[in-house]
Amino acid sequence: MSVARRITEMEESPTLAVTSRAKALKAAGEPVIGFGAGEPDFATPPNIVEAAARAASDPVTHRYSPAAGLPELREAIATITARTSGAAVEPGQVVVANGGKHALFNAFLTLLDPGDEVIVPAPYWVSYPEQIRLAGGVPVAVTTTKATGFRVPVADLEAARTSRTKALVFVSPSNPTGAVYPRDEVAAIGAWAAEHGLWVITDEIYDHLVYDGVTAASLPAETPDQRERTIIVNGVSKTYAMTGWRVGWTVAPPEMAAGMAKLQSQATSNVCNVAQYAALEALTGPQDAVAEMRAAFDRRRKLAIDHLAGIDGVSVVEPEGAFYVFPSFEGLLGREVAGRTLGTTLEVAEVLLEEAKVAIVPGEAFGAPGYARLSYALGDEDLVEGITRIGDLLGRA
Repeated sequence: MSVARRITEMEESPTLAVTSRAKALKAAGEPVIGFGAGEPDFATPPNIVEAAARAASDPVTHRYSPAAGLPELREAIATITARTSGAAVEPGQVVVANGGKHALFNAFLTLLDPGDEVIVPAPYWVSYPEQIRLAGGVPVAVTTTKATGFRVPVADLEAARTSRTKALVFVSPSNPTGAVYPRDEVAAIGAWAAEHGLWVITDEIYDHLVYDGVTAASLPAETPDQRERTIIVNGVSKTYAMTGWRVGWTVAPPEMAAGMAKLQSQATSNVCNVAQYAALEALTGPQDAVAEMRAAFDRRRKLAIDHLAGIDGVSVVEPEGAFYVFPSFEGLLGREVAGRTLGTTLEVAEVLLEEAKVAIVPGEAFGAPGYARLSYALGDEDLVEGITRIGDLLGRA
């Protein structure tokens, strides 16, 4: 029995692998602190849970519903997206999927033909290149660094464009760096894509998680000429602490949305109705919990930056969004720690887990060797204790 080549050649999600290993060690009694998981540590707000309970008691939710999503949820998403994108959005342009990851996969499978190239600025979220490959496309990484604030200049995008380029993956706020593009840079990238007739898949899953008065500008709002070739991806997982509910969506031009709905009708049918009603409450109900969680993330962001700054060989660019820091460990490479010479951030991560019982995700997973991602979506005490352990092992500046 042989597994298909598309599966054997596919990389496992490194973030999930790190999280699983940390959880296994913790279950075995090890005092592991995990910075790997990209999910809030908060409970889903009570009003959302209550809406789900009501939905679960209603026999209507016990039956199949439209593959593209409940009409009332699609309408709510269309209304909210119209406000952020600056254009009228019809519910028929919305396809509700099983989380943002599934929504992205729908988009790539519907958009790409074999050999189509997709530009992906690096550091990138681990699943973008693998999903593009599974769809028959070719991911083309364009490297950014802390020198540019992990934001890609238009000149670098143009240098990567070929006759086979079909799309750009654009992410702001960014996972893993927390970078947020200012409006003028968003507009410039949108104008470049429009000029060359490219599609843009814009991942806006962290759009509510920005700090210090920063605004997450939506590309179709800044570049109206690009709206007809833009697919917006979003969901409730990060903003509303609903990672396990698995509700995300795409908003796309009608023909593309119809294609994704057709794909989903053959792949999964509708998203769990109870989870959809929970998402509806999240979007249309009170938003107080969102502000409270954002304030907590902001506090932890500052704690993380302050404590990382004191570690010898580590430097960090202050993130403006999401809930990650992406420090450079390049100053540590070549140094001996715990009897081992560190040559890569993969080895840094291994030593930290073995010696300090701290789990981080090495930058190699994001196309950025020399860096690592730490999520600060965990309790304040664990955050400080974890970074303190890192400093104890690696040394103080």
